[in-house]
Amino acid sequence: MKLALSLLACYCAVQAQVAFTDITAQAGIRFTHNAGKAGKKYLPETMGAGCAFIDADGDGWLDILLINSRDWTPRGRKSLPALYRNNGKGAFVDVTISSGLDIERYGLGVAVGDYDNDGRDDLYITYLEGDRLFHNEGNFKFRDVTDAAEIRNSGFGTSAAWLDYDRDGKIDLFVANYVQWTQKNDLWCSLDGSTKSYCTPESYKGIPARLYRNLGGGRFADVSQKAGVEIANSKALGIAVLDYDNDGWPDLFVANDTQPNQLFHNLRNGAFKEEGMMAGVAFGEDGMARGAMGVDAADYDRSGRQHLAVGNFSNQMLGLYHNEGNGLFVDEAPRSAIGKASLLTLAFGVLFFDYDLDGHLDLFAANGHIEEEIGRVQPKVAFRQAPHLFRNLGRGRFEEVTSKAGHQLARPIVARGAVYGDYDRDGDPDLLISTNNGPAYLLRNDGGNRNHWLRVRLHGVKSNRNGLGATVQVESANGKQRQMMRSGSSYCSSSELVLTFGLGAGTAVNAVEVSWPSGTKQSFTKLAANQTVIIDETKGILP
Repeated sequence: MKLALSLLACYCAVQAQVAFTDITAQAGIRFTHNAGKAGKKYLPETMGAGCAFIDADGDGWLDILLINSRDWTPRGRKSLPALYRNNGKGAFVDVTISSGLDIERYGLGVAVGDYDNDGRDDLYITYLEGDRLFHNEGNFKFRDVTDAAEIRNSGFGTSAAWLDYDRDGKIDLFVANYVQWTQKNDLWCSLDGSTKSYCTPESYKGIPARLYRNLGGGRFADVSQKAGVEIANSKALGIAVLDYDNDGWPDLFVANDTQPNQLFHNLRNGAFKEEGMMAGVAFGEDGMARGAMGVDAADYDRSGRQHLAVGNFSNQMLGLYHNEGNGLFVDEAPRSAIGKASLLTLAFGVLFFDYDLDGHLDLFAANGHIEEEIGRVQPKVAFRQAPHLFRNLGRGRFEEVTSKAGHQLARPIVARGAVYGDYDRDGDPDLLISTNNGPAYLLRNDGGNRNHWLRVRLHGVKSNRNGLGATVQVESANGKQRQMMRSGSSYCSSSELVLTFGLGAGTAVNAVEVSWPSGTKQSFTKLAANQTVIIDETKGILP
């Protein structure tokens, strides 16, 4: 009994110490997303755009990219994305103009990755008018190399992710596409039968996702059909890269809106096999396809297997698919606190991260409806919605702690993208959230670093420079944790390409093991806590 009370007191103390503080204004971030709303209720206006943490200049401080859309017809104002340089002093400087990213297009998603292994992270941005690939030239300058790269995705691109699916040392590109919509074929839909409302994606045909293989030399080849990922009924909004069978080859989960989700198993021969239905992740537990948006994958219960979290439409609850280890997943959300808490919310950005650094990955969902007048027909469902922060209690159990993590986190907004990154380099992960037709929010994690931590950045040599697909296992007094370096996840957004391991009260790491896509394996022992280590594939830990 005394032990139980002691553990409860410890848990409550940790909860009282962690809060997310809105420092957007003081950090110098002044950005408002423009969905182009002008009363015509065009479908893309409901989508919103994503955001990214990227160390654009390689100085070790995370910079910020916020994707923007635009007006449908010129109105005398210009809507640009925003690239903010981190000055290392808690503030950001707008460096958008003359960055090469200062173009006015209807933007949606962004993926960060070093596709040419030159040490600088590049950008792939999805646009309604056709996607663009930007090469990082250094000094916050980006060059549009889409045509030279021979990437021609002109569909309704949403989320994108980099991965080395063939393990040749060059990262490839997977792009989610949505539906066949144009201003000319826009349909009339209504909630009440008299006034126009936004149509659901069920009104439009889907567009298959695309897979572009990196040929080297700045060129890519569309291998979608050959690789088996070109499925006509896709209406994809979210992508998660994972290795669900632990064979060392990256697989893909695709979250589809009103269509069955897809799980592409890497066959290790340049092709994938779609196994979503067989694996139990294609539908909700009622056997129906759900309105899926954002997604993430992680080993939240330390089973050594990666599981899935999927953001769904209101009245459908979040999906929490537990990987059983035999090719099957079971949705645990209906039997957990996650299901009940998320039933009436609509989740876009979804991510696993250890916000309190206790060694157990927590779950965050950024929420917001697509229809401003939803309350007229569904009184229990709001347009602006508070996010969900679920603290991982261990053994697969979660508790919602949104209200305990600060009133600025718990306020209702129309959220879309959500990413994590340690922008102030104090060890604990901070949050960046984009909203639809509204401001972005930078929320500083205050108190997470009262626990100890180890952050790992990878430097591939034989493998790709970012180390995408590599797995890192950390062993400490807190137990064993295993994470995979990956791109994508959430909704139309990109979190930092660094792995953070919470150590709880532990002040040292007993062992670190790295398994690289090239097959190289490394082991390190006796590392001090509260540091970021850079692990080179050939040289080991760098100074």
